[in-house]
Amino acid sequence: MKKSILVVLVIAAILTTVTCTQITIFVIPPVKALPEGKTVIITRTDKTKFIDSPDAMCERTQGGVNFLCRGMAMDIAIENSTTLMRLPYNSWLYGISTGGKTYIR
Repeated sequence: MKKSILVVLVIAAILTTVTCTQITIFVIPPVKALPEGKTVIITRTDKTKFIDSPDAMCERTQGGVNFLCRGMAMDIAIENSTTLMRLPYNSWLYGISTGGKTYIR
């Protein structure tokens, strides 16, 4: 019994580690072009984190957010990865990606 619990815990830890290092939960906030926003599960690129957004990418690379950077960040993330799943926008995940900051849309 104890061995089977240990095996399950080890497998769960391995799956969690692999998942966190190989995918990105990419949260696209509502903007004029996409008024409802989106959350997409994509394969990880070298420029994305586990939970990320275009605004967070702009903040990391340029120190601020603007429409041009936001569009380029979406292109970099989506075009250079494989989309695994599309979900509705999630403001909680967006807040995690930006460290609690909200940017004017």
